[in-house]
Amino acid sequence: MKLCVAVLLFYMFQLIHGQPDYQGFISIDCGIPLNSTYQDSITNIVYVSDYGFITTGENRIISSDYMEPSLAKRYSNLRFFPHGPRNCYTLRSLVMGNKYLVRASFYYGNYDGLGKPPVFDLYLGTNYWHEVNYSDAGAFNWMDIILVAPTDYLQVCLVNKGMGNPFVSGLDLRPLNTTLYPEVNASQSLVLVNSNRFHMGPTDNSIIRYPSDPLDRIWTTYNAIPNCTTISATSPMHNNLRDVYDVPPSVMQNAATVNSSRIDFSWNPSDPSANINSKYFFIFYFAELQHVPSKAVRQFDIIINNKTWNRRPYTPTFLFANYFSGVVQGMENYSVSLVATKNATLPPILNAMEMYLVKLITAVATDPGDARAMMAIQDNFGVVKNWMGDPCTPKAFIWRGLNCSYPSASPSEIMGLNLSSFGLVGAISTNFRDLKALHYLDLSHNNLSGPIPNFIGELSSLMFLDLSSNDLSGPIPYSLLQRSQNGSLSLRVGGNPNLCGNGTSCKPVRKKINGTLLAAIVVPIVIAITLFVILFLLRQALKGKAKRKATGHEDGSALLGSREFSYKELKHITNNFSQEIGKGGFGPVFLGYLENGNPVAVKVRSESSSQGGKEFLAEAQHLTRIHHKNLVSLVGYCKDRNHLALVYEYMPEGSLQDHLRATSTSKPLTWKQRLQIALDAAQGLEYLHIACKPALIHRDVKSRNILLTTDLGAKIADFGLTKAFSDSKTHITTEPAGTIGYLDPEYFRSYHISEKSDMYSFGVVLLELITGHAPVIPISDSMSIHIGEWVHESLDQGNIESIVDAKMGGDYDINSVWKAADLALHCKQEVSRERPTMAEVVAQLKECLELENRCSERRGNLSSNDDNLTCPGEGNALEVEEEERQQQQGGEIQAAAGPAMR
Repeated sequence: MKLCVAVLLFYMFQLIHGQPDYQGFISIDCGIPLNSTYQDSITNIVYVSDYGFITTGENRIISSDYMEPSLAKRYSNLRFFPHGPRNCYTLRSLVMGNKYLVRASFYYGNYDGLGKPPVFDLYLGTNYWHEVNYSDAGAFNWMDIILVAPTDYLQVCLVNKGMGNPFVSGLDLRPLNTTLYPEVNASQSLVLVNSNRFHMGPTDNSIIRYPSDPLDRIWTTYNAIPNCTTISATSPMHNNLRDVYDVPPSVMQNAATVNSSRIDFSWNPSDPSANINSKYFFIFYFAELQHVPSKAVRQFDIIINNKTWNRRPYTPTFLFANYFSGVVQGMENYSVSLVATKNATLPPILNAMEMYLVKLITAVATDPGDARAMMAIQDNFGVVKNWMGDPCTPKAFIWRGLNCSYPSASPSEIMGLNLSSFGLVGAISTNFRDLKALHYLDLSHNNLSGPIPNFIGELSSLMFLDLSSNDLSGPIPYSLLQRSQNGSLSLRVGGNPNLCGNGTSCKPVRKKINGTLLAAIVVPIVIAITLFVILFLLRQALKGKAKRKATGHEDGSALLGSREFSYKELKHITNNFSQEIGKGGFGPVFLGYLENGNPVAVKVRSESSSQGGKEFLAEAQHLTRIHHKNLVSLVGYCKDRNHLALVYEYMPEGSLQDHLRATSTSKPLTWKQRLQIALDAAQGLEYLHIACKPALIHRDVKSRNILLTTDLGAKIADFGLTKAFSDSKTHITTEPAGTIGYLDPEYFRSYHISEKSDMYSFGVVLLELITGHAPVIPISDSMSIHIGEWVHESLDQGNIESIVDAKMGGDYDINSVWKAADLALHCKQEVSRERPTMAEVVAQLKECLELENRCSERRGNLSSNDDNLTCPGEGNALEVEEEERQQQQGGEIQAAAGPAMR
């Protein structure tokens, strides 16, 4: 007895942690408490909570009105998913290439009090399984799918289609022998819908399943044959050794018959996805259950939709199961007839049947190695976001931060990973080494620690690696340094103070101080500092409380996140709108100060504004869901009767346009500062295009909408014209909006907009940064030229110095400017598909900035007196002169190549 209990506990432990039990079963009761488990009293199947299978969703108990004494325990609760378009369970430890039955069970039971079951989609991995659409709140429903496992795991995904929150009551996985259901293969599966697996039992609503069926198929009673009676076997049943469906004897123990020469019934698949191209697979089971007298004959034909399936008249075998199976074309209704032949003296019989929808497997999943690597990386760092299901497909659900390839017939591969500011903590995961096709890897601005592993240098496809702003330590691997020096890899490692090999040497570790001595020194200091901090905080809290009381804002929670302001509060914080700091299409912008003294910018809609409530709501909604260091943050809003206003973080350096059009008394932006501003703005747009789901198109990118912080960091502003853009579409159709000079001509002509329209506008901004000119340049009193045409004409003559903003005083790296100019012209190509993506622009701008940084270092090494020194290289005067000559030749070559590249 003790041994049995121990074995049972062992299998329960395995299941709790996502492993199949000793039979290969996975049986999940969705919605029971964490780590819970129990054994069903009827089937003896061990059910476990969905802990270890999914990380999202919420548990809920069904309405008490639906709690009946006969209700199975797993249907009294469920897990529902109020957040995210796709939520996925992962079933692990399978055998790739083996066959499995997967079952999803649903019992709504009015758990949400709405009295309306939701409608949502079910996916198995990347392939659509079926729609879940049940109108009866008190009906038990399940769907089975029989398939070949493409990998060693399966993912069941519930997809919200805007018709209520998806939910699930239970998930089951059952292994099948590979010889069973030969119709199932790597290219097609069988889907059982509406519980269409029937036996002809003597009582209504009786169910046969495990352990009577060792495969745990669920067989329900079929009672739709008119005027039928039931006959039963008096001796044990046997299976044919060649039976490829392994129907259990208990199912074959009974049969339906009639007191006439034929059995007639019809079947309606009730399948919303069915059409003329759909195919259904039918299996009919027969066995003679009674001794037939010597002169009696039971013989009949099987007719489906007026087509006879059997070649010769069929006679069931006594106590041996047999079957007829076949595929029928998609129709709304199917007629089935078992018709006695002329020689028959006994009526036809039917023991059982199954009806499946044939589901072709068309979607190509992510490369298995890449998918496993990303799942392991997710486990390593505990990333939540939308990281569930297949990483790359369907494209509408691609994991945030990923850039994938989508070849027509082969698996998707992960080409880029932008995990900047993802909150990653700990050592760099060894699983990155399995992403063989990776070109771009950005792990910057996280809390990664430890050494940079050598295997990263072995990723042969990697062209860009950003590890900056972490806590990495030790030497930079030689392979990375070598590739960085030969130009095959763009490497960024700044902001890691304990990293060496990038101009610093690794110092030996100093001998540790004796622990007792260290404690004697440190502990008193820590205590003193702690007391000081406590006293300081108490003092500040008292001051803050008094200040809040004086200003009528006792509740400090209102200052957290997006805050709703009254119009009276706006008048107070702006001193009755006394200091106007800007003006836009929405209206004027005023400087204000919150109760804590923090400055804010208050944008108030004027009555004459062309932008109304629609744009106001659009900007507020977008800003509440987007958060990035290069996007202006929303502090709060005002919707007080007719007064509309948005309250932003204050950007003390104004707009980029202000700096580029500044008077000669203002300090001009350096080339390095301009590149950093361009990079910041590009990263903000990259976030909108890639990280946001659905993607966002800004539609009004211009220098006036790029605002600057005190240290000249750039942030994108003004989201009133922003549009959501689904990855499943190539474009959206909308009336042109934007600013003349920045507006994409293709968008203007066709009304078709995509993220490439932002690329055009950004290209114009980049040209402004290079030249200092406005988008439209006057060449006479009556004529003007677009900045793009003007730059193109100058570069065609190989004269880049003539276009560079003179206010920079020639203090720039010529190669960096060339690269930026060529990039800008690529961004504003007439045909949108020829423009780069924002991710490619970010990578190119980082290289431009790196070129400029190297030039600055060389200038510092060569001369501290010559402010106009270019960057030919290091060495003596003769070497400098020779390198200047070579660079001039290189510039001529590049100038000649420039038009061809463009």
